[in-house]
Amino acid sequence: MPPLSDYFDYQIDENGNPFVTVSVRGAILLRLPETNKGTAFSDREREELGLDGFLPPQVLDMEIQIERLYRNFSRQPDAISKHQFLRALQERSEVLFYALLERHLVEMIPIVYTPTIGLAVQQFSNLYTASRGVTLAPKTIARVDTILAQHPWHDVRMLVVTDSSAILGIGDQGMGGLAICIGKLSLYTVGGGLCPFRSVPVNLDVGTDREELLHDRHYLGTHQHRLQDAAYFEFVDRFVEAVQKKWPKAIIQWEDFAKNTAFSVLARYQNKIPSFNDDIQGTGAVALAGLLSACRKKGEQLVEQRVVVAGAGAGGVGVALAIIDGMVHEGLSREQARRRVFVLDGHGLVVEGITPDVYKFPVAQFRDSYQNWPIAGELPSLAEVISQAKPTVLIGLSGVEGLFDESIVRQMAAYNQQPIIFPLSNPTANCEATPEAIVEWSAGRAIIATGSPFDDVQYNGQRIPIGQGNNAFIFPGLGFAAVLGECTRISDGMVVEAACALADYTAEHCLPSGRIYPPGADLPKVSRFIAARVLARALEDGSASLTALSGQNLTQYVEQHFWQAKHLPFVFTDPNG
Repeated sequence: MPPLSDYFDYQIDENGNPFVTVSVRGAILLRLPETNKGTAFSDREREELGLDGFLPPQVLDMEIQIERLYRNFSRQPDAISKHQFLRALQERSEVLFYALLERHLVEMIPIVYTPTIGLAVQQFSNLYTASRGVTLAPKTIARVDTILAQHPWHDVRMLVVTDSSAILGIGDQGMGGLAICIGKLSLYTVGGGLCPFRSVPVNLDVGTDREELLHDRHYLGTHQHRLQDAAYFEFVDRFVEAVQKKWPKAIIQWEDFAKNTAFSVLARYQNKIPSFNDDIQGTGAVALAGLLSACRKKGEQLVEQRVVVAGAGAGGVGVALAIIDGMVHEGLSREQARRRVFVLDGHGLVVEGITPDVYKFPVAQFRDSYQNWPIAGELPSLAEVISQAKPTVLIGLSGVEGLFDESIVRQMAAYNQQPIIFPLSNPTANCEATPEAIVEWSAGRAIIATGSPFDDVQYNGQRIPIGQGNNAFIFPGLGFAAVLGECTRISDGMVVEAACALADYTAEHCLPSGRIYPPGADLPKVSRFIAARVLARALEDGSASLTALSGQNLTQYVEQHFWQAKHLPFVFTDPNG
């Protein structure tokens, strides 16, 4: 069977109106999610395309289809059932899935992505009904070129790739991590304008070290322990080389790799293929954006802040690196910036010459920074860093529920009129402190953002806004800009620009109401704004290869290429002429 992209194509008529040409007829059009319009096929299309008799006689437009779908969605008894309803719809009709998602974005983002996606990952083998994307395993990696050659899309521009080793605070999930990639790409399309027919979710199933999966006969992934060291990188090397041959313009977003591997993979491939790690750079950028917004709310500068980051995994180190980069961007030397950022792991403060993990070296504190502190052990604890450094900002990416206890928050409030406290760990059960508790312990003065969605808090008749530092505010716009610019790399400048753009959008649209992150409903607008800014930076620093964009109105260019779910007219073209 030829690739699906040989069967249909988008065209523009002489009046500038889009339509779709198809070279197949009959029931196959109803079986392919890319071409199935269901009851929205017009009478003309039904006759011309050989669909008479295969559909109910009534023609119903997209809006009525969406009404019916939303009614059925609302009848689902719980979040995971709603997730499965949407996944089934996506496998029936891609355009209808995104149209429904566009109309009910705020309600459905938590269903297609966090927090419900964590349940879908854990139950992946039991819930599995339809294939999607690409899965490569030790027994198939030698045939990766053939596998990609058989993929239905010729011109893929975005891959979200995981090895499932560190999923959303729930750890090694083996084959289940593919659900994360599917969810991310849904946000790329509905929030970031990326055509769904130009993207592929990929699971590098190198095994699992989770024993309950290895001993579960229903587990669909590879039943062996994870590949390590040279064998692991030989596997990933083969994959990257095959992608470069099959889809030379593709961007890779690395997703949910274990902390040591995440940094090694990013360093190994970011100069070979345009790629970025969302857990490191996306998390860093969204946290930096929130911090910039909080500083504006206080009337202060980023370079004035003293920051504590509790947690030194991929997210924690990524956030610390982003804040250091932001301070350097505002004029500090790198050493000056590092001295203002204190990162802690499970052993205490990350310190140069003492902490052994190589990936933490760029954010390690200098020994003389704490040489006069009274501490109980070799390394300062979180409580000791808070009491001695007197930070203005406390950020949590530890995954430790309740880490920011009453004494910690009250200390922060004692040192600052408006302490900035971001418990960003996902899922909700791993949050370092609930917003309600932080509000109470800080007497309503803290500026708060979380990683998972929380309602605003009422305190003494005042409504305290709770921002959500969701990576979805960064990666769709960043990735879409890289696709539009046909970027050959994702530069540090592009990532910092994404953070600054998000902060600028927030300052214009949200800060007047006290919010330091936009509402979820603004995601498409945010992504357009970020994409235009990042595309300009990519052209400026030479990351974009499509230099013909230089001098164009990039806001208009992004808007013109922003994919939206619409039923387009179908016209049959005979493949035999």
